[in-house]
Amino acid sequence: MSEKETVRLVVVGSTAIDNIETPWAKRKNLLGGSASYACAASSFFTSVGMVGVVGEDFPPEYMELYRRFGINLEGLQIKPGRTFRWAGAYEENMDERRTLLTELNVFATFRPELPPAYQVAPFLFLGNISPELQAHVLDQVRRPRFIIVDTMDLWITTAVEALRAVIGRVDLLTLNESEARHLSGKHSLIKASRRLLELGPKYVLIKKGEHGSVLFSRNGMFLMPAFPLEDVLDPTGAGDAFAGGFVGALAVGGRVNEAAIRKAMLYGSVVASFGVEAFSLERLSSLTREDIEGRAALFRNMCQVR
Repeated sequence: MSEKETVRLVVVGSTAIDNIETPWAKRKNLLGGSASYACAASSFFTSVGMVGVVGEDFPPEYMELYRRFGINLEGLQIKPGRTFRWAGAYEENMDERRTLLTELNVFATFRPELPPAYQVAPFLFLGNISPELQAHVLDQVRRPRFIIVDTMDLWITTAVEALRAVIGRVDLLTLNESEARHLSGKHSLIKASRRLLELGPKYVLIKKGEHGSVLFSRNGMFLMPAFPLEDVLDPTGAGDAFAGGFVGALAVGGRVNEAAIRKAMLYGSVVASFGVEAFSLERLSSLTREDIEGRAALFRNMCQVR
């Protein structure tokens, strides 16, 4: 996709340079950030535009990698200073991790501005930036067809009223199970989902990591397992890759209904399963749509009950 083609999906989030430690490897200066993973994952399905910010130190090869994915970069700001930096270390189970470093740098003053072409895109994914910035983006869009919002414990703790207001303006809320319990005040995910649906979204999608995801609506619940893998090299960005694959698959379809959302969840799980097979975007950069469809067919067969 050239940068002048119509953008069907806009992704707003962070772009970062990461240092990652696992029990088996250490890698420095990797491309990271929620927008990076979500845009790359969604690019296999639809035309996507990135809204984020990087510093003058952002490596040119990473900008070129975005372009190879076909990501429209009209909404990516380049500001004086250093790019957001993050470092983390994973425990042996590859699920628990410790944050070793967080340097917001230019991300600390990031204020997303949507180019005109982005304002009319039918699909919008708001990554886990502050609710105030999420609301700022919502004020710029013109009647999008479907809006998804992600969040994190930081905003639940520090900006819960602003977050609730944003949730009331979107179609689907996605968050992990600990965040769902924190925001709802309920330990049972069923009770938590009911409380979250009362805030206004039509759907709540709870990510459960290696155990898949659960969709809740007023019609009930739907379970989607994670694709089973023998080895996980780097789980960083898995949730964002899931969200990107999910909303990308949703954007390429026809109607946006519960059946389409369930199908999109399968694709989100499949793309995320590829992403964790290597560090950063390395596996996604060699991935093809044919690879995705092959694993999706295998996954459907695994989940079929005869």
